Amino acid sequence: MPSPYEDRPPRSFWRSAVSEAQPGAFDGLYRRKFEIGAEDRVATAGSCFAQHVARYMRKSGFRILDVEPAPAALPAQAAREFGYGIYSARYGNIYTARQLLQLMRDAQDGVVDPSCVWTREGRFYDALRPNIEPNGFESEAEVLALRRDHLEKVRELFATMDVFIFTFGLTEAWADRETGRVFPTAPGTIAGSYDPARHEFRNFTFKEVLKDFHVFHKLLRRLNPDVRTLLTVSPVPLTATASDDHVLVATMYSKAVLRAVAGQLAAEDAKIDYFPSYEIVANPWARESAYEPNLRSVSESGVATVMGVFFQAHPPPQAAEPARVQVDPADRHERKPMKREKGRDQKDDEEAVCEDVLLEAFAPDKVA
Repeated sequence: MPSPYEDRPPRSFWRSAVSEAQPGAFDGLYRRKFEIGAEDRVATAGSCFAQHVARYMRKSGFRILDVEPAPAALPAQAAREFGYGIYSARYGNIYTARQLLQLMRDAQDGVVDPSCVWTREGRFYDALRPNIEPNGFESEAEVLALRRDHLEKVRELFATMDVFIFTFGLTEAWADRETGRVFPTAPGTIAGSYDPARHEFRNFTFKEVLKDFHVFHKLLRRLNPDVRTLLTVSPVPLTATASDDHVLVATMYSKAVLRAVAGQLAAEDAKIDYFPSYEIVANPWARESAYEPNLRSVSESGVATVMGVFFQAHPPPQAAEPARVQVDPADRHERKPMKREKGRDQKDDEEAVCEDVLLEAFAPDKVA
């Protein structure tokens, strides 16, 4: 009696594709659904790992959109510290599908919520992207005015991009009980203060994440019917969990949900693809080489391996100088960088800027 497995290719079997294969040999791991061409306008967003995807693609000549470029006089290092050039807009890290949907709705409706202004030591922060201004703004009015400008640029980005690359990062988030708004970091971490009567912990389920992205994508398609979407899942574990689970169990839950959602979305839609960055880093071969000694940060060699597989399917354009597309704001707010606070880590061009790393400051000194 014939078996339905008899005609399967070597990539279908663990022994030939993994255990007896050359470590790091990823033949057949990813087969693209669509091409990303030299003229395609590409937008990137997502969790910290998405920063590496944008960096490599930009350097390789892809047309990475930037609708909120840094002021011309701002040095490159300072620009990164102030949230410029990291993604295609100055929205900072978008860790959850709920956060992405929230941004889309705000951009579509032009909604600026005054309740999303946090304070610290007399300075004012945009609670929905608190890490873009290291020492805060001078007034609430300034926060709200710049957010209005930001949302206009985000709408422009969503309407003009050809390819949207989004990296799912987390299922855990903190939300405002009164408004339902979610934040990229817990109140009191960068700014603001935690109020248990007002702020609640959310750990989104498969159904919630899937629904949030479905609604986001429906709104996106109304604005930009021909857009193609490429999804990835960040291989970076949680820094800390607010659930009652061990952080390892919490990480596995989060990644399992996000991977399942990404797979479901890709299976449903010919214009949604999934790229397995999570699998490339978090597989049995990669533990020693793909992560730094803290077993959380992805090493540069790990990132290079991920992007090597990506470029095999999406060859970089043959450009003498890597192109970076900028859409200059009509009314750019020129700002001079303030002196950084002591104790803040300096980031170089290859290090991801992540709010959740700050949670390490709240860890106990001794391991239980």
